[in-house]
Amino acid sequence: MSAPTPPGPHDLSVSLDLGGRTALVTGAAGGIGRACALRLAAAGAEVRALDRDADGLAALARRAEGLRGTVETRTLDLTDLDAAESAAAGTDVLVNNAGLQLVRPIQEFPPQAFHTVLTVMLEAPFRLIRGALPHMYARGWGRIVNISSVHGIRASAYKSAYVAAKHGLEGLSKTAALEGAPHGVTSVCVNPGYVRTPLVERQLADQAAAHGLPEDRVLSEVMLREAAIRRLAEPEEVAEAVAYLCSPHASFITGTSVALDGGWTAH
Repeated sequence: MSAPTPPGPHDLSVSLDLGGRTALVTGAAGGIGRACALRLAAAGAEVRALDRDADGLAALARRAEGLRGTVETRTLDLTDLDAAESAAAGTDVLVNNAGLQLVRPIQEFPPQAFHTVLTVMLEAPFRLIRGALPHMYARGWGRIVNISSVHGIRASAYKSAYVAAKHGLEGLSKTAALEGAPHGVTSVCVNPGYVRTPLVERQLADQAAAHGLPEDRVLSEVMLREAAIRRLAEPEEVAEAVAYLCSPHASFITGTSVALDGGWTAH
């Protein structure tokens, strides 16, 4: 049986007008973040694209030429928490997407790597939300979209830092939803399964070592084993869900998690 075919760009049709809005996307140089930055700019937003990958940001800027909105790139390491909070000031839409991954058993997991993962994927989103909320509250409108993961809902072995960070992000998102509701601000987690991104591709060797499998068997026997739709999601599919959550039609969706996991959590 052949793998299902993902939709092409012409199939993506959420109606969205973000003219006059400022959006910030972290981890914007590639993968899901890149797709989100381009989608929001296509809807007319002035997008602040943050990443520590300067070359990737330059490629994003070139790709964004001619879109209805704009993409302003800024090289930023999110471990600089003060700078992250400052960068979020004045934004109407915040997409917390940046992430990193290390696959190791707990007893072999480097403590400094654990600390870095939680700093980038949990503490930095807190600081970004903290920086964005005053402007959102003043305008009476805001959208916080936290790119979580199926691992924000359930766990997998050998990913202690990633799973801990995503579970923490889920709680942070719900708290922001409760506090933001009286001010017209929504906060939602989007929970993809495995997406065709460099972050996933870099996991193959580590997963092979951790599970004692050849690398060419990791995708089917480990990553996609639990999914009903046995293919990787495309970054543009996640970006389209983000776009919907920023639309007027999604104003009642807050404090929850939207799974894009190909049926993984249906088990």
